[in-house]
Amino acid sequence: MGELKPNGSRAKRAILWIWIVLAADMLDGTSSYMSYCLLQAVSNGVDVPDAVINADNTRETIVGIFSFLIHIISIITFIMWFRRAYYNLHQSVSHRLAHSEGWAAGCWFVPIQNLYRPYKIMKELYQETKAFLSQRGMDMNLNLTTHLLGWWWALWIIGGIIAQMAFRMTLRAETLDELMASSIMCMVSSAMTVPLAFITVKIIKDYSKAETLLADVQGLNTENQCSAGTVC
Repeated sequence: MGELKPNGSRAKRAILWIWIVLAADMLDGTSSYMSYCLLQAVSNGVDVPDAVINADNTRETIVGIFSFLIHIISIITFIMWFRRAYYNLHQSVSHRLAHSEGWAAGCWFVPIQNLYRPYKIMKELYQETKAFLSQRGMDMNLNLTTHLLGWWWALWIIGGIIAQMAFRMTLRAETLDELMASSIMCMVSSAMTVPLAFITVKIIKDYSKAETLLADVQGLNTENQCSAGTVC
């Protein structure tokens, strides 16, 4: 059994950036709604000055770039936590897990496999950790049920698809109707972040509690070895 590495600070950073993403997406959604209202006014025959239209386009561009960068940082912090969690599980269990610790990070970037492999690893984290702690009578007050993981992954996949659709619609939009449709799709994409953010934060918090118990088990094992005469 190897030494566990601290993962609490990574969990806190991942959670912090998830909340920042949620705020950024709410800003993005609000910006899209403002654009939709402007487009609707133009559609109804309202004479909107070019300066207002240009300002709206500028705002949408700035908010879009800002939101994109925030998402990248959040994904990186989550994967860092995810990889460390899988590493610590490797150090805790005596049998071989389904994947290497490095694969917990790499699987997010491999086409096709990134559609299901991260979910399988997360599920393995939950199941193996719960089984390990249950064998030692330390699974009390743990909420490591995998039912929530299905919703988490479904929202991640569906949200990603909608975001891609919104992005492509925005790039291709030329007519007024197409621009309004792309604004609506952007608002839907932003709304998807709300349940995904809350579920992801809960998953991190729930597993972090279990990970603390993994460290406790290792500490107890070390004490037992020392009391048995093993050099510590």
